[in-house]
Amino acid sequence: MNESGDLTYGRYLRLDDLLSCQRPLTDSHDELLFVVIHQVYELWFKQILHETALLQRRLESGNSAGALHTARRIAKILKTVVGQMDVLETMTPEQFASFRPELGSSSGFQSSQFRYIEAVLGRRDFSAALADPVLDEIMGRRPVFASLLRYLSACGWQVPADVLDRDPREPWRGDDAVSALLAGVYAAAATPAEVCEALVDIDEGLQEWRYRHVKMVERIIGAKTGTGGSTGAEYLRGTLFRPAFPDLWEVRSRL
Repeated sequence: MNESGDLTYGRYLRLDDLLSCQRPLTDSHDELLFVVIHQVYELWFKQILHETALLQRRLESGNSAGALHTARRIAKILKTVVGQMDVLETMTPEQFASFRPELGSSSGFQSSQFRYIEAVLGRRDFSAALADPVLDEIMGRRPVFASLLRYLSACGWQVPADVLDRDPREPWRGDDAVSALLAGVYAAAATPAEVCEALVDIDEGLQEWRYRHVKMVERIIGAKTGTGGSTGAEYLRGTLFRPAFPDLWEVRSRL
């Protein structure tokens, strides 16, 4: 049904629904900020998943301009997500402690959408205990780096057939022929190298978010166990410097 004739700002954005989703469990003034920030994260995660699907379609169709535009948008979103840490870090340890006991077993580590982003970008070492059908479906699809290789093939680069047709469920271990090919792409300094760099921007943005997340956790709860029984900052530190596209970082040593 077309309701554009009487459509209002509030109805279009479903503001009644959106603004009723913030339901703090305590009377603590700062809990609302905590809820809003994390809900906004999830909205941005949803948008990143939406954009990465388009990025992969554009890569695999050989659409250089479209792929660059979408990759740059994703990188900008990640910058925005990182910037939100500045707001969250205005919360003191005492302010967080005022409502933390009510969080129970909930934890940011339970974010399904962030796992989906990691899977889209190539991560394959998830615990079998997750039993998430959406995650399983994503891991059955080509990740972004595989789409990049198809893009390079469409641009005339000789990507080995066995690499193009590899099982997407298997973790990517790297390939000498692909490393040599990427060195050639960068040496040519044409549009495909620019597309590769746009993916590096995404990878760097994700790593920057992880770093800021670590520092935010350390700043607010120190070395304490995280909510939900997680190891908190200790676990997060272990995720640092885990690039989504290691081949695009390694190629710099070959140039």
